[in-house]
Amino acid sequence: MNKVKTTSEKSLSNSSRIVGLLSQLEKINSESLLGEADNARYVTSKILHLAQSQEKTRKEMTTKGSPAIEVILSTLENTRDLQTTLNILNILIELVSVGGGRKASIVVSKGGTQILLQLLLSASKESPPNEELMLQLHSLLAKIGPKDKKFGVKARINGVLNISLNLVKQNLQNHRLILPCLQVLRVYSTNSVNAVSLGKNGIVELMFKIIGPFIKKNTGLMKVALDTLAALLKSKTNARRAVDRGYVHVLLTIYVDWHRHDSRHRHMLIRKGILQCIKNVTNIKLGRKAFIDENGMKILYNTSQDCLAVRTLDPLVNTSSLIMRKCFPKNRLPLPTIKSVFHFQLPVIPINGPVAQLYSLPPEVDDVVDESDDNDDIEAESEIENENDDDKDQLFKNDDIETDINKLKARQELARPIEDLKMYEQFFPELADNFQDYDLVSMEPKPFASDANLSGPIVVPTAGVEQFVEAKHPVKGLTMKENNHLQTEECNTRPSFLDLPKKDNNKDNSLQQQSDQTKCLPSCHCLSYEIVQGLDRITLQNTSKNEQNCNTGCVMKKESKTSRTSLTCNKPCQHVSSCGSVLFEGRPVQLGKLCFTGDNPEEEDDSSSHSSGEQVMLEVPDTLPLHDPDLYLEIVKNTKSVPEYSEVAYPDYFGHIPPPFKEPILERPYGVQRTKISQDIERLIHQNDIIDRVIYDLDNPSYSVPEDGEILKFNSKFESGNLRKVIQIRKNEYDLILNSDVNSNHYHQWFYFEASGMRTGINYRFNIINCEKSNSQFNYGMQPLMYSVQEALNSRPWWTRVGTDICYYKNHFARSSIAAGGQKGKSYYTITFTVSFPHKDDVCYFAYHYPYTYSTLRMHLQKLESMHNPRQIYFQQDTLCETLSGNSCPLITITAMPESSYYEHICQFRNRPYIFLSARVHPGETNASWVMKGTLEYLMSNNPNAQSLRESYIFKIVPMLNPDGVINGKLFLRFSVRLPQHSA
Repeated sequence: MNKVKTTSEKSLSNSSRIVGLLSQLEKINSESLLGEADNARYVTSKILHLAQSQEKTRKEMTTKGSPAIEVILSTLENTRDLQTTLNILNILIELVSVGGGRKASIVVSKGGTQILLQLLLSASKESPPNEELMLQLHSLLAKIGPKDKKFGVKARINGVLNISLNLVKQNLQNHRLILPCLQVLRVYSTNSVNAVSLGKNGIVELMFKIIGPFIKKNTGLMKVALDTLAALLKSKTNARRAVDRGYVHVLLTIYVDWHRHDSRHRHMLIRKGILQCIKNVTNIKLGRKAFIDENGMKILYNTSQDCLAVRTLDPLVNTSSLIMRKCFPKNRLPLPTIKSVFHFQLPVIPINGPVAQLYSLPPEVDDVVDESDDNDDIEAESEIENENDDDKDQLFKNDDIETDINKLKARQELARPIEDLKMYEQFFPELADNFQDYDLVSMEPKPFASDANLSGPIVVPTAGVEQFVEAKHPVKGLTMKENNHLQTEECNTRPSFLDLPKKDNNKDNSLQQQSDQTKCLPSCHCLSYEIVQGLDRITLQNTSKNEQNCNTGCVMKKESKTSRTSLTCNKPCQHVSSCGSVLFEGRPVQLGKLCFTGDNPEEEDDSSSHSSGEQVMLEVPDTLPLHDPDLYLEIVKNTKSVPEYSEVAYPDYFGHIPPPFKEPILERPYGVQRTKISQDIERLIHQNDIIDRVIYDLDNPSYSVPEDGEILKFNSKFESGNLRKVIQIRKNEYDLILNSDVNSNHYHQWFYFEASGMRTGINYRFNIINCEKSNSQFNYGMQPLMYSVQEALNSRPWWTRVGTDICYYKNHFARSSIAAGGQKGKSYYTITFTVSFPHKDDVCYFAYHYPYTYSTLRMHLQKLESMHNPRQIYFQQDTLCETLSGNSCPLITITAMPESSYYEHICQFRNRPYIFLSARVHPGETNASWVMKGTLEYLMSNNPNAQSLRESYIFKIVPMLNPDGVINGKLFLRFSVRLPQHSA
């Protein structure tokens, strides 16, 4: 108890002592008794002793409301006694050393920076300057300088920049003194104007006298000198000075020496400091050229490879990678021009329009030059520094949020004259129809309800209140069916799938296996029987089925009991190019290649029997809901494309089916992006290892694919396809180049192409090298889609997410400023992914997202129209407009038919509010079409909620706003449209 009391009394005594000492010091200042130097020296020494020995004293002196800092700084400003000055400097060092930046900020807020800079200026006038005073002053300035945002400006105004620099020059061997001086110079150099001024006075050359090869002593000084040099080299003037004096070679030599001797990795910060200096000096064109000339790429590549095994050295690897990527020579894409390989002749091309300007540019504008501004010798002599970063936040306003509720209300008056709106009457034929010729649900006359509010609010039941609404307001005149009317008789049959069955040694086992396969998907996930029509050479010619069967040597049999279709093929199927027959107007159209020679590990015996000419039985289902392959082929005939596509992709012909299982987000392994970038850098270092062979090229249609069984074959000449060129880089690595939008030289994102001729057990790497966005979901778990024809034949006809080592990064290809529309340094990006194929000689399709073609939409709409109940559903398909290519843009109207043709029912029909839906304004956003497909099917279904929606609203739907862009496989392509002629 006594001990506790003693401690409390002692604490109280210390507190009263510091207060008393500060009072004495304040009295000396106020009464101008500083001539009594002994008293001031004694008081400050006592305060210093308490600050050094008592943590509570330090906290008390820096608490809010304490006058301690003001009193001490006032004494420092007025005293002329050296010992008193040293005592006060040591007190301030003690206060800011413990407590981090907060206490240093307190000194700054009290005007400490200005007082210390004035003291430094006056102390430098002594000859020679007091070393201890300079040491303490620079030590304190190094601590509070980073907390003062205007420290560099204050130092320049007070004329103290060269004081620290001269101290270093005069005391190169006094490491104790020059260490804090370098720390202050580092803070000075964060101001670009100060860096230029110091550079003119020889600070860059001075730094290279301090840094040097590996040495175990004075590593702290080496680290500070490197940090100071890195800050100085951010100035282009200083960077040019370093290049002109050959310091790039010096930096590389020093780095290699430290890398070689620092085997235990104890000096990683020094090695990183050297790399930071190299990084800053290569920000200019001269620095990058000097780096390449000094073989810097190979040096950093080899040293970074040595560091990969040690995880703690990742900062060195990352900085080295950044430097090498920056210094990698920028090249143009390996194309004759970055303009689209396809050109559409517009009816009218304005002379000053973007299309005319694009095609008037000579090919050499695509050439990439280093456009860095190294010749800008004039650097800013003044700068605008904000007093507080919070000022920027105060300028930010929520301008995008509408706060005026009145502006959100619907406008009651028309924005355009009624005469201008009459041209749109043609798109609303339902408002002029009297429905006299329709077979409606109810033909009985109904009395007119005078009190009915035909234009009143409409209540749409939701799922939660559905039963209550139906019980209270039963729906009249509508026949509710338990089964969806979209389900046809064929859809309700048991589905079967394409299969290559094994030899039927055991019929029971074979039947059981087939039965199991039929259960793996719901009935809506089945393939159409039309797949069997000329499997290895399906064309879009107008020939009869019998003629096709004779030409292909295939006999089709229909088993009525099981509703299965069998194909007997009397000739071996070979993976050779199929020959297209004339479609119409001399344009051949064909359905790709189908290969049966793929080796399945479980069916090697069967594959040999196929090659021997033995009959192959393919079991296929009757139909896929809303998908008809024959109808699809007929629609493709009338689809007009700029490239005049002559083939149909197998997934589009079969019908797109999602996988029956969930696909998780891919977790990317650590360091995969760095590894891929390193492999790209190897192209420059080990150029002899690069094959650089063109495999596929739309710019050269006559180009023949090399006959080599080890290379892949590519194709994109089908609707919505996009792949312009393929270059083989290494044995199993390919660079892919996408085609830009028609009449454009950019917009590259959507891809859809075919690959064949693969081998199993091999990892193939694909690099799509001309992407434009600065980031992508491929960096966050997204995977490209793949469709395997062989998997489809094995009863797995769906798209799957595939690929490993997926990443997205900036590459060394770029566009010139002219080609980029004036944007300087416009680089391309790479999507890279690695795929291992499960089947040999398969035909696989890759896509950015699940494809949905224009022909698929037309087929879908025709199926919907033919399958709906006209007594219940009003379904009208019109043409909104016609594209310049001659394709129609569909406009769909969906609502419920009026209950009868009598007046009150027609009034209710015409007073329904309109809901407008649209999709696919950007062709590359295929997910919008799949959402729209589901929306259309839902609105046409017998679901009670869908029925209520039809009875309450009229839906006007434009399911594809950009047909030409979708057809031609583009991302943002916008064609002008021609509205159909209308009568006045």
